[in-house]
Amino acid sequence: MKAIILAGGRGKRLRPLTDYVPKPLVSIKNIPIIEWQIKYLKKFGVNEVIICTGYKTEMIENYLTMKNMGVKIVFSIEKKPLGTGGAIKKAGKMIDDKSFFVINGDIITNIDLTKLKKKPNAIASIELQTKFGILETSGDKITKFREKVAISDLWMNAGIYHLQKEILKDLPNQGDIEKTLFPEYAKKNKLNTIKFKNVKWFSIDSFKDMEDSSLEVEKIIK
Repeated sequence: MKAIILAGGRGKRLRPLTDYVPKPLVSIKNIPIIEWQIKYLKKFGVNEVIICTGYKTEMIENYLTMKNMGVKIVFSIEKKPLGTGGAIKKAGKMIDDKSFFVINGDIITNIDLTKLKKKPNAIASIELQTKFGILETSGDKITKFREKVAISDLWMNAGIYHLQKEILKDLPNQGDIEKTLFPEYAKKNKLNTIKFKNVKWFSIDSFKDMEDSSLEVEKIIK
């Protein structure tokens, strides 16, 4: 299997850190996010990773060139931002397999890719989780306080996909897959999901996300 890592964003919400290093090289427990991701993908049989980059590409290339990750690594470089759809379309030209994985470049998770691979054009989904404490009340009295509760039967896009090669022709040259092709495919019943409960999942969008994921990452990506 091959996988595409969408790693071209500027990571503006992690400034000023990302003024100096690209988001994929932001460290969690002294290891860059992208290294954690490659270890994760390798665990599920991925033997080639295509990294979509644009911002500070040279730094990412230089870092990974010095590492022996045990997988083939190639780069799909964007001279201008293409959005997630355009990035996948461009990188997908390097793939001859019938299907491939895609992962957003800021995701740390233990989602089982072997389950995701069972369905074509499938999005990994997880139960939406609140970022704040939830209060259970009776009148004006608080009866229970719960932290970060999973909301049952409300599913969110986990930013990990199993896509068929044939989907590339329908992708835009520029634009986000989440705003273009996915809504179109959903209307035509051509989009699947695998639902994951009780998994670890972090999207590194803030310094708090970095802190939270650092407590778990070594347990979930071994």
